[in-house]
Amino acid sequence: MVALAVLVALGGVALAVITGGRPAAPDGNTGTEPRVRDLAAIAPVVGRPATPPATADSENPENANPESPDPAGPGDPAGEETTPKTPVAQPSAVPGPQGADSPGLTPTPPRLLVISPSTLTEQSKEDISRLKYVQKIDSFDGGAVKVSGVGLNLLAVDPARFRAWVPRAVADQQEVWSALARGEFVADSSAARRLGLVLGAEYQVDGGPRLRAAASATLGLPGVDGIVGEETGRRLGLPPGVALLVHGPEKATAVLKARVGRLLGSGSQVVAVGGSGTDKADTDKADTDKAATAKTGTGRTAKAARVTVGRPGSYLELYRASAEVCPGLSWTVLAAIGQVESSHGRNNGPSSAGAQGPMQFMPATWKTYGVDGDGDGVADIWSPYDAVPSAANYLCANGAAQGGRKLEKAIWFYNHSWSYVSKVLAISRGYAATYP
Repeated sequence: MVALAVLVALGGVALAVITGGRPAAPDGNTGTEPRVRDLAAIAPVVGRPATPPATADSENPENANPESPDPAGPGDPAGEETTPKTPVAQPSAVPGPQGADSPGLTPTPPRLLVISPSTLTEQSKEDISRLKYVQKIDSFDGGAVKVSGVGLNLLAVDPARFRAWVPRAVADQQEVWSALARGEFVADSSAARRLGLVLGAEYQVDGGPRLRAAASATLGLPGVDGIVGEETGRRLGLPPGVALLVHGPEKATAVLKARVGRLLGSGSQVVAVGGSGTDKADTDKADTDKAATAKTGTGRTAKAARVTVGRPGSYLELYRASAEVCPGLSWTVLAAIGQVESSHGRNNGPSSAGAQGPMQFMPATWKTYGVDGDGDGVADIWSPYDAVPSAANYLCANGAAQGGRKLEKAIWFYNHSWSYVSKVLAISRGYAATYP
């Protein structure tokens, strides 16, 4: 849970809870509307594909699955033009650092996060280090970038130095350090959930390079959405040396905050991080996940949230029933997404990016938003009776029920492309006209 309620400026850019700005508006009038399916004649089918689907270079283009950046993945195999998706690079084997309990690593949980409007001077850092109770400090580059108009607040770090500042569980998380070594982006877990970031997806930074979201971790730094390596930070143009972490006795946090604030003046912001609470957060989250989502197999979650849609005999009835999960959301939006993603269960994946099921969820996203729609006690990513109401649940969490621009943004979160939004809305209008 993000503890920071105030704004934190990184290099002059505000760090705040992101509500999601709307970039260029999708074109709401596409001219000729895409054709729609006879939903009343399509029966939902439960079950994982018996054989893996063909990949994008297969001889059978009917089952070709392009890379997916989203919860949503493959295009409509029935022949509709889909938004091109950039291939996602596969992780390479990059040696990572030693575990948190290895020789040479002394965990120093941060008590304060200091944000300066400009590079902290060596004198300022020395003055802070000499304050009573200060045991260790370290500075990092940081700033905000935008992806399709939505802000991401990043720190650029040297992994060898930064590893001591994270919770033990994160220090032992090999994929975090491998991702930084490859020049990729590691998202804070809470930011990934809030912003709908999908691991393995590539995101185009406005006016900058593409970033691959390779891993997520509970960093425990208020207002920080993720981390990148120092070289990646330079490519992004992040201001140097504007962030400072301060370690000392947890009981002295309040005193340290006051003294550092007085020393730097009103131009800088000093935020209490919470000390050992960062380690505890990992344990609490793991216990919560364990109690709420006991895993029974790939893409299947026991004791998931219960919503009752039953087992309708057609996709038309299923979409209509599932829309009731999110009052205000039209069933035609769900039908449009179902058509683009899998042609209503005809191409369930997995895609080459790992998206699965008739609504093409990534397993990590499913863990948060997957629901048990038919009441059998299991949320199954491959079951349309669970996947369709789960899509409604995901859209609703992103504001779809409010309609208008909120709906557009919710669809954008499903697949980070405004062309995709326009396509879904066009198909949705087609279903509204076909089934008044």
